[in-house]
Amino acid sequence: MSKVFLLCACSWRELINSKFPIDIVARQKFILKLSKALLSFGAPSHRITSQLAAAAEILGAEAEFVHLPNIIIVSIKSGPDSPSSRTYFVRATGRVALTSLHQVHLIYRDVLHDKIGTEAGTQALRKLLREHPIYPLYFRCILAFFAASVICVVSFGGSFLDMWFSGVCACVLQYLGLNAAHKSAMYANVYEISVSIIVAFVARALSNIPGNLFCYSAISSAGVVLILPGFTVLVSALELMSRNIFCGSVRIVYAVIYTLFLGFGLTIGSDFYLVVDRRARKSYYSSNVPSNLTYTHGRFVLANGSSPFIPIQGVLGQANALNYEQQHLVKGCFRDSSWHWMKQPFPWWTLLFLVPLYSTLSSLGNLQRFRSVQLPVMVLFSCCSYAANRSTSIVLPGRTDIVAAAGAFVIGLLGNIYSRVIGGTAFTSMVTGVLFLVPSGIAQGGGVTQTYQSSAEQYSTGFSLALRMISVASGVTIGLFVSQVLVYLFGTRKNAAHFAF
Repeated sequence: MSKVFLLCACSWRELINSKFPIDIVARQKFILKLSKALLSFGAPSHRITSQLAAAAEILGAEAEFVHLPNIIIVSIKSGPDSPSSRTYFVRATGRVALTSLHQVHLIYRDVLHDKIGTEAGTQALRKLLREHPIYPLYFRCILAFFAASVICVVSFGGSFLDMWFSGVCACVLQYLGLNAAHKSAMYANVYEISVSIIVAFVARALSNIPGNLFCYSAISSAGVVLILPGFTVLVSALELMSRNIFCGSVRIVYAVIYTLFLGFGLTIGSDFYLVVDRRARKSYYSSNVPSNLTYTHGRFVLANGSSPFIPIQGVLGQANALNYEQQHLVKGCFRDSSWHWMKQPFPWWTLLFLVPLYSTLSSLGNLQRFRSVQLPVMVLFSCCSYAANRSTSIVLPGRTDIVAAAGAFVIGLLGNIYSRVIGGTAFTSMVTGVLFLVPSGIAQGGGVTQTYQSSAEQYSTGFSLALRMISVASGVTIGLFVSQVLVYLFGTRKNAAHFAF
């Protein structure tokens, strides 16, 4: 009777492990392949360890995980009664692939809920890793062209003429990143600087065409928005919020340095054109000299507590009200109300179809299949997030962190409720809307570049841009975590780790 009692007291995992040692190897292979798939398809890095730990616990594999940037160290015991363990280094680099990541989550959930075996799950993951991107190179360049054209109008105040040239810059940028930088390791090291130089040179040349046809700020900002490390800054903020100090610190320092390189490249490209075109250089530096000053001669005494009280004699220049150009600036671009409609910013009602269009293009650019149920969900969540973002910016102008937090809170609620109630994948349904918050927040802070800058201010563009991205990412992080806590306070606990931001 005691033997029967001891047998029943043993867990089912220990019973399976003792009878089927071959199954343990299959489970270990599934965990290793799952680690590689999560790294390859851009899973949220602060959730990778919890995902793998939940899989190992449910499958009965004694394993420990250490996640570093682009690498996962897996330590698995050789057997249930063996004191020795084997250590594996799983290394992979990749970008967000929404369709593949959704399939990885479905395989992960099916294996953990005993719908398929670990061997079948390993084979499915292996097949998924060997597949080529769902869209060819030329189609992804076309998506980059239209996405940059739309975001130029939506976020950076571009006109009908500006949007096409910003799209061409983004198309060339996408081609160089997916083709030239992928094939040549030497060019990959200078890819960001080279493309930012090209975009800034083209934008400065177009802005100096007589007639004020093009806006430098709109074209250059939209041209490089696809390579801004906004997602990296967001992931690093999420990791720091999750107490993953090492990975978060490494990523955020990398993102800041990366942004400094972009700002340096934009400055080089702009200044290089000013060196080539003497007329443009003279016009540029003359525009930086204030022309609306009133000069007063006399004797001035510092009587506001300054010490010592030394009288000063000289000329005082006092600025008057904003000049004509400053009064007609729209998001860094000079727009005269008497100009043709092609040189004017788009009216507000065009956002009703431009925002869903950009959300669709952004989802497709992140390798989401067009014929899928998830695509309309992503677009809907992104539009709701943008609506909350825009409404908050009207009430609290200039507060990019609070505005980003409001948009992130809305999309976090929608994504987590979609996961708990309908059973969808929270992370993939939220990515498009979260990525939309980054250029929107940067645009509210003044865009990537400014039209009227002094030489010293241009060199600080990269650092100020990095600070704006950190501010936006901090707000997004707070909004996502608060929404997740509110949703997961209700309902039963899930067996597997939640796959969300």
